[in-house]
Amino acid sequence: LHLGHLLPHPGRTLNGDTGDVACDHYHRYADDVAAMAELGLTAYRFSIAWPRVQPDGMGEFSPDGFAFYHRLLDELERYGIEPLVTLYHRDLPQALEDAGGWPARETAEAFAAYARRVVEEFGERVRYWTTFNEPWCVAFLGYGSG
Repeated sequence: LHLGHLLPHPGRTLNGDTGDVACDHYHRYADDVAAMAELGLTAYRFSIAWPRVQPDGMGEFSPDGFAFYHRLLDELERYGIEPLVTLYHRDLPQALEDAGGWPARETAEAFAAYARRVVEEFGERVRYWTTFNEPWCVAFLGYGSG
């Protein structure tokens, strides 16, 4: 079960709080990048949310999802900040988790197709890529120890 499916349900969190908005990077990315530049940062590591660009993890890709990352990359380029992109940071599309998650070979095949498409979309704009953020945590904490 994906954590996001637990949060909106009453009684699951203190005060009914959710992580729906959090730091709101989605809407405040331009301000965030300006702040990075003001701090003198030369690189920014972020992940592309698989469910944002391919909601079910197996079917169509979302033009709106890709558009967000193009806008973010535009801002990073504007300030001369190098993007360091991670393809997976614990955000497996729910349909893939429901079908067995990472232990299922189909998930690895879906990831390969997702990664291929994302690199095709952004490869001209991104030099540095990482496949998985903390793979041990995903494998052991997510599946090995529960």
